[in-house]
Amino acid sequence: MTDLPYLASRLYGTPLLVARPKLEIILGVVARKLAGDTLATPPPATVDTGMSGGLQIVEGIAVLPVLGTLVRRSSYIGAASGLTSYHDIEAMAEAAFADPEVRAVLLEIDSSGGEAGGVFDLAQRLRQLAQTSGKPLWAIADEAALSAAYAIACAADRLWLTRTAEVGSIGVVAVHVDESVADAKAGLNYTFLHAGAHKVDGHPHAPLPAPVAADIQADIEQLHTQFISLVAGFRRLTPEAIRDTEARVYRGEAALQAGLADQIGTRAEAITALQRQLAMSAGRSLRNKAASLSAAHTTSRSQPSPKEISMNNHNPVTPLDDALEGSTANPAPVQSPQTPPLDEAAITAQVEQRLRRQLAELTEIAAQAKRLGVTVDPAQALARGVTPDALRQSVLKQAAERDVAQDIVAEAPQQPCTKPQSVADSPLVKAAQAYGGRK
Repeated sequence: MTDLPYLASRLYGTPLLVARPKLEIILGVVARKLAGDTLATPPPATVDTGMSGGLQIVEGIAVLPVLGTLVRRSSYIGAASGLTSYHDIEAMAEAAFADPEVRAVLLEIDSSGGEAGGVFDLAQRLRQLAQTSGKPLWAIADEAALSAAYAIACAADRLWLTRTAEVGSIGVVAVHVDESVADAKAGLNYTFLHAGAHKVDGHPHAPLPAPVAADIQADIEQLHTQFISLVAGFRRLTPEAIRDTEARVYRGEAALQAGLADQIGTRAEAITALQRQLAMSAGRSLRNKAASLSAAHTTSRSQPSPKEISMNNHNPVTPLDDALEGSTANPAPVQSPQTPPLDEAAITAQVEQRLRRQLAELTEIAAQAKRLGVTVDPAQALARGVTPDALRQSVLKQAAERDVAQDIVAEAPQQPCTKPQSVADSPLVKAAQAYGGRK
């Protein structure tokens, strides 16, 4: 059964980062529950993610759900209430960024916000995980990223939203319920005995005193300043621009104009764009490696060897020197032949072409290794400078250690009275033997 006093303590008299319509719904339901009404308990919410824990991996992209009302901890209330805890989001993010199969993370957000406590720490943690791992962190508001949920969304490198999605509500709210009139009608009169002048500030059984209201407002303003600073830093906007939103909610194109989001699109389009960026990053890495090798080659060509330096410093006698020998006129300086300038662009293109051929060969070896039961990442092998011949030797060694080679037979149909093709007849083995023979 839900712990109603605990639930009430997390709603009343405490700062919240939640949009007003959602807050009204929550307060309405809780008020009826506290009044003794019997409400049907909804079935536990299920998210069709295909994986336990709500985390889904789509072609190397981890899709992390941020759904429903957000709380610091949810174990006390139950998942049937449609809650997501900051601790659960952090745990899923840490697992995703640490997974070697995950190349990027996408936050799928549909939330109107929730508790203030813990959300700023979570947003900073998400940004830290992305920067430390070097993996992109994107987010999509589908269909809402409001208040606390927007604080989480801002941690992303790029924020998408669907055409009708809402973002913003960058503000803080606290609710005080004055139950003194209802108490009087019920014949109840509460007396609080306490030590410490502010021990029972904001209790619901009396009107809210002005000094207590001022203290609560000061706390709200301080949290609002933190919220503004977080959003301005993540979104690269001025604090004044964020404060001027006055906690407005922005939908679709208006969110782009306000600088609170980057692009409109569906979840599938966001995933496609993220995959495209990953492919472009891989291409840039390949080009950078080619340029690095080209620069190293150019440097080695431009540095003269000791023999060349000796030859350049020597002044050989030419027929012109003989003709001017004994003359008082200064002989004209002899111009040494100039080395033609290197075409760095051409060298870079050649190196890049060579790397592409090498990657294609590594990919072919990876396909052959897969049939032997050995998993090979050709892109990783290329990045580490592993040659195709070295990779072949490694694959054969791993296959031999696992006794996979004993089960290999020729794929071509066998003729009658012919014995099966042995491991020694494998093209992969022959290539490795030929390579070893050349050493």
